[in-house]
Amino acid sequence: MGFLEQRSIGFRVGAGTAEVVPIVPAAVIFDLGRGGAFGNRPDESFGHRAAAAARARPSPNGAIGAGTGARARGMQGGVGTASAVLPNGVVVSALAVVNSAGTVIDPATGLPWMPGAMALRSPSASDRRALRAHLSAATPPLNTTIGVVATTAALSKAECNKLASVAHDGLARAIRPVHSMLDGDTIFAVATGRDDLGSLVDVAAVDEPPVRVRLRWLNALLEAGADCFAAACTNAIVHAVGNDGAPAYRDLCPTAFGHAM
Repeated sequence: MGFLEQRSIGFRVGAGTAEVVPIVPAAVIFDLGRGGAFGNRPDESFGHRAAAAARARPSPNGAIGAGTGARARGMQGGVGTASAVLPNGVVVSALAVVNSAGTVIDPATGLPWMPGAMALRSPSASDRRALRAHLSAATPPLNTTIGVVATTAALSKAECNKLASVAHDGLARAIRPVHSMLDGDTIFAVATGRDDLGSLVDVAAVDEPPVRVRLRWLNALLEAGADCFAAACTNAIVHAVGNDGAPAYRDLCPTAFGHAM
């Protein structure tokens, strides 16, 4: 909030340039005690540094940043991203921090429930056995999978709320089981307002009422939001490298990446 306040970014409450109240929704994963002292937790300085370091460039995936101490059913968790561009040019993207009681990997096949950006091979029988043994022995601690889905479309607050709600469908596809009493799953949604869905009328819909055209594009946007969040969850796990004693998916199933045993 301090970073935004210094730049007069926020909800305006007065005539002065500095008279704004930054609106910053926030959530954290439950990773206390992982990697050292139980009291290590993010504070105001973390948010300020993150905002100052933000750049318009691709974000790396895996056990970095908020995902460093994340766990997914006893495996190394992480941060994952995914994006899509609709035929009308609207961009939809998602970022997930996977710290789940459930697993992103199907114990039967040894592959993610949902595909991500990386092409994987079917793991060997010995890898699948190792994976099942690890998942069976894992005791789920307190967990939280959090994230954000964003779009360049101009959406109302109610439509953003719907986008966040539908993104939970993607979470449920990628992580099983999900939304348990051990999870505190939270997804935010943001819209930059660059693209007006009502003005993006394609040639095939010239005889269609504008309100119907906008509804059709809004539904496509919601579908993409769920797809992107599911892919982001998968990307977080398959890109992660194990740390602090937690094996990564690539450690348990190296043959999925084409590595010999």
